Amino acid sequence: MSSAIHTVTGAFGYTGRYIAKQFIDAGYETHTLTSRYPVDNLFGDRIKANPLNFNNTEELINSLRGTAVLYNTYWVRFNHKNFSFAKAVDNSSKLFDAAKQAGVKRIVHISITNPSIDSPLEYFSGKARVERALMESGLSYAILRPAIIFGKEDILINNIAWFLRNFPIFGVFGSGNYRLQPIYAEDLARLAVEQGRKTENIIIDAIGPETFTYRELVKQIRDAIGVTRPIISIPPVIGYLTGWLLGKVMGDVIITRDEMKGLMAGLLCTHSLRSVQANLPPIGATKLTDWLKENSATLGIHYSNELSRRKI
Repeated sequence: MSSAIHTVTGAFGYTGRYIAKQFIDAGYETHTLTSRYPVDNLFGDRIKANPLNFNNTEELINSLRGTAVLYNTYWVRFNHKNFSFAKAVDNSSKLFDAAKQAGVKRIVHISITNPSIDSPLEYFSGKARVERALMESGLSYAILRPAIIFGKEDILINNIAWFLRNFPIFGVFGSGNYRLQPIYAEDLARLAVEQGRKTENIIIDAIGPETFTYRELVKQIRDAIGVTRPIISIPPVIGYLTGWLLGKVMGDVIITRDEMKGLMAGLLCTHSLRSVQANLPPIGATKLTDWLKENSATLGIHYSNELSRRKI
C-alpha cells in the first residue's frame, strides 16, 4: 500500500468508522467526506474531514484530489422528507463522477446482497442502480455485498435486544424462517482495505460464517442477554403497523415495508458463488454468537435511534 490518501465516506458513522480506523491505526493519511461532525470525534486530528456536499461539484472534486482509493459507504435506509432512495442514487453518481475528475484510481463500494434493477423494492433496485453507475464510470472498482453488519454501533441487533429487554413478547413476521448472514463490521472493513490494494474489478458477497433464520437470530440474542420472552409469529401487516406505531412513539423509523419484504423474501442471504461453487469459506471470520456473548452486558441497554443519528 502506498502513502497516498485514503478517503472514506461517513467515517463518523457506522461502517465507515471501521474502515477509517484501519488506515488511521496503520498511520496512513486518511480523509473523510461527511455531513456529520460529532462532538465526540474519536479520531481527533488524525483524520481530515471535508463536507459531503453533493450540490457543489467543484468542492467535491477538490476534496477528493490526491485520493488513491475512495471507500464509499454512503446510502440511506428509507425514504424521508430530508432524503430518499432516488436522491441517494443521483448523489452516488455525482460522487463517482467527482472521483473520476479528481483522479481517484479505485472505488471500494459497500452495497447489499441481492440487488436487482428489476426489484419491486426500492432499496434493492436503488442499490443495483448505484452499482451500475459505478461499473459504467470507467473507474476500477470492488463492490462488496454484505447482508447485515453487526458491531457495537449497530442498530438492528441492538434494537432487537432492546425490545426483548423491554417488552413481554417478541413478534416475528410470519414463520420467521427466512435466513440472514450477518458479517462483523471489522471483518467487512478488513475486506474493504484488502480490496483497496487491488486493481481488478470484482463483486464479492461479504457474508459471515453463520447463517440464521430470523427466528433463530432473535433466540440467539434473547439467550445472550439472559431474558425469557416468548417469540411468536404475527401477520406481517400487524408487525409493520406495530413497528410504525412504536416508531411514532420513539421518534424514529423502526421497520419499513422494503425491509420487511426483503427480509421475508430471503434477500439478506445469498448462495455465494465464492462459498458454493468454489468451496471457499465465507469472507467474515467473526461469529455473531461469540460476539453476542462478549457484548451481552451492554447490548440493548439503550435504544439506537436512526433519525437522531442522521440529525447529528
